[in-house]
Amino acid sequence: MSARLTAKVRESGYAGGLLITGDQETALSGAHDSEYGMILIAGTGSICYGRNERGETHRTGGCGHLIDDEGSGYAIGRDLLSALVRAYDGRLPETVITDLVYGKLGLKSVRDIIGYVYDPARSKKDIAALAPLLTRACELGDPAALGIAQRSAASLAELVTPVAEKLALQTGALAMAGSVLLNNVYIRDAFLELLQERYPEITCITPKKDAANGAVLMALNRLREAK
Repeated sequence: MSARLTAKVRESGYAGGLLITGDQETALSGAHDSEYGMILIAGTGSICYGRNERGETHRTGGCGHLIDDEGSGYAIGRDLLSALVRAYDGRLPETVITDLVYGKLGLKSVRDIIGYVYDPARSKKDIAALAPLLTRACELGDPAALGIAQRSAASLAELVTPVAEKLALQTGALAMAGSVLLNNVYIRDAFLELLQERYPEITCITPKKDAANGAVLMALNRLREAK
């Protein structure tokens, strides 16, 4: 992919400096206002990425919703739908998730839910759009919802561990980004508690700047290095 993008840019006539990189790298640079540190992103998908001052990098997650993205908005939406059908057939006790999902989608039955989920036009973003319902269900004290929140937090904490260990970043700051971590207090608080138990010297922060600013910072650093 990087080679193809580079070729396309060169074909257009641009001959200057060029760095093709992933958005997790620009997000990290913007979040810390530096190219070093760790970032955990939990939005539609989930990924953790880090770079230490020796220039070593490591990432976990980000392998797509079919085989990965645990703790993400998509995973939460999927788990809400799963709780609904499991409660319907008696594998779970009744849950407020059922009425919340029906209300959000304007549907009335499990048959409708199945048709909605397996519609070829359905995208992972449609499933992730259900994730905000988890907050309301947790506010109501629903056991199934609280369980989803706890499992999501554990999955996100699991993403951080290999990055912190491989890059020796068990101290310092971890930037938290994405709608799940920023908007769901139940998942965020559970995640912070788990992380504090494992790494009491890591401080969690919200991003200082966005990924666009991170890209600018990376470009400026390359220009300075080239002088």
